[in-house]
Amino acid sequence: MRIGNSGFGLVLVACMSPALAQTPLSLADAVEAAWGRGSQSTEVAGQVRRARAGYTTAAALWAAPPAVELGTTRNRQYATAPRRETEIGLAVPLWLPGQRAARLGQAEAEVNAASATAEAARLQVAEVVREAAAEVALQRAELAATQAQTRELEMLARDVESRVAAGDLARADALAANAERLAAVSAQAQSGQRLQAAELRWFALTGLKDVPELPADAIMPAQEHPALRAAIRNVEAARERVNVAQTSRRDAPEVLLRARQELASGEPNTHGVGVALRIPFGTADRNEPLMAAALSELELAQATERELRLQLEAELATAQLAQASARQQLADESARASLLRERANLIEKSFKAGETALPDMLRAVTAATQAQAAVARAQAALAQATSRLQQAQGIMP
Repeated sequence: MRIGNSGFGLVLVACMSPALAQTPLSLADAVEAAWGRGSQSTEVAGQVRRARAGYTTAAALWAAPPAVELGTTRNRQYATAPRRETEIGLAVPLWLPGQRAARLGQAEAEVNAASATAEAARLQVAEVVREAAAEVALQRAELAATQAQTRELEMLARDVESRVAAGDLARADALAANAERLAAVSAQAQSGQRLQAAELRWFALTGLKDVPELPADAIMPAQEHPALRAAIRNVEAARERVNVAQTSRRDAPEVLLRARQELASGEPNTHGVGVALRIPFGTADRNEPLMAAALSELELAQATERELRLQLEAELATAQLAQASARQQLADESARASLLRERANLIEKSFKAGETALPDMLRAVTAATQAQAAVARAQAALAQATSRLQQAQGIMP
């Protein structure tokens, strides 16, 4: 059977589709999905557009859009020789010395600040996504632990029932074993509900059903924290606004170009062209409030940067300590679980040999399964601590 080019393409796509469908979801994909669903992305995009529009305005040749003046006068004082005067004018606002360069510097700084703010806002969304993914991982570990405990107690309950039927154990032992089994089943149901709630919150945040795994270890950041970079860019933009206020001590001067025509019956037409320069004065009641506002913005931006720098340093130190503690706790819980599992195996052999009572066996099984559950929780906690460390370092997924 021969297959044409189009048929071969369809077969190739069909063969590749399962491989493409099995591509695991990454944390970066989840962040992008949450970013697209939130209103913060729209707000930040508007800030970037406004900053770029300001740069376009600052790059114009004129300080403000030119204006056209039109006027006409008709004089009927003399009925035999009425007069009509027409005047056309063009007002062109001019940049003050150094003002256009200052405006361009301010506009460029605001574009950079808006872009840095967008990166910082995306990192904030990444923090929410990381926490939501960590919560799902913790609840999944909890559910897996309760399921393991339920299986252990179900096997034990069946064994006890068999021994009761054989006359080796009393009926009270079967009742105790089944009571423990039912308690484990109830705990498993509660864990399932908590997991379902965490998954619903994840879906509301990202619109995705799959939840990616958190990173196993942190990496060193290659650049400064996006939030700190945004604060620095805001300081630069505030400094440029002060520069603009210093170079704009008065309103823009205007060059006025006028053309005048006078028409009279029985007399020759007259024409005239004039040029005028309008220079506003710069007074203290105009300049001082503008300069004070610009300086206040600069001081506030600088204080915000200093405060944020200290805050980020404290968060990074806290996250590093938390990750180290989580790693040590995982090691301790793993060692403890190994010891308790070995103890439970020994007590189980003793129980089957009739040398250990059922309550001791139940306590040993419960302790071993709880220790294994603590290991699963410690693993999820370490992944969460690592994710928080990357967040404190300013690393995007």
